[in-house]
Amino acid sequence: MINLEWLRSFKTIYERGSVTAAAEHLLVSQPGVSLHLSSLENHVGYKLFERRPRLLVPTERGKQLYNSIVDPISRLEEIEIKSQRGATEDRPTITLGMCFETFQLSLEPAVPDLPFNLIVEFGEYRQLLKKLEAQVIDLVVTPHSPELRGITYQRFSQERIVLVSGKDLDTSRFDPSDPVELKDWLMEHPWYGISGDNDHMVRFWKQNFQTAPDFKPNYIVPNFHSILRNLSRAPGFAIIPDFLCTQASDVTILWEGYTPLVNNLHFAQHRKSNHQPALQQIMELIRSKMPALDATRQD
Repeated sequence: MINLEWLRSFKTIYERGSVTAAAEHLLVSQPGVSLHLSSLENHVGYKLFERRPRLLVPTERGKQLYNSIVDPISRLEEIEIKSQRGATEDRPTITLGMCFETFQLSLEPAVPDLPFNLIVEFGEYRQLLKKLEAQVIDLVVTPHSPELRGITYQRFSQERIVLVSGKDLDTSRFDPSDPVELKDWLMEHPWYGISGDNDHMVRFWKQNFQTAPDFKPNYIVPNFHSILRNLSRAPGFAIIPDFLCTQASDVTILWEGYTPLVNNLHFAQHRKSNHQPALQQIMELIRSKMPALDATRQD
């Protein structure tokens, strides 16, 4: 019989991208998480991840296993959290899915004053929305708005996806008039990306060069703020949302592309939500810190 802790560790590794990150999230030891993964792989008889430096990439069988267990394991985790008794048992518990940077910018300062319990999940938007559809998560902040059963979307902000350059990078050869020369020049410098989600880079590259990027970033770091901190110290490139650049010193928005790539940000929630007052408070806090909708920007 498969141990449920093996599955929970596998699910967390899949969502976090590494054993170290999974151990930190689960508040257990790294050797313990590694043991859970190896035990599960021995039990099912095949590898669930490809081992790469500082990153675990799921195999096709790993993806199949994740898709089959993510909903039931998430439901069990939610039941475990909501069934915990204590001094705050009468407070509602809200589970929120969003990107780390948006949380840090808009909601993190208000967390101690919230009149309800809050669980924040960071991860790939498709997985967060899948959890929302299953009513494991109460609210998702997302640039994507696929048709899902019972899910409604409210557009509230926009972000441009831009090419940024780091400190002391010589841009004298930057010339968008020749796409081929521009691509060659861009490839001469280091690139930064985030683990687990290269959606911005892929979409920007396809929109401007009509092809997917045929390279991987030189440095894979946990989030966009880490990218900006590194670019503030050294030359390089990254593709990130424009609103994150406002407080980054020595980082330059170099190019918006031949055709600007604009994301509409949405609040996604389930029609059957039982926590509307709390969700409204969260949405107002986030909306007050994010760029306002601009009618001149198009999808």
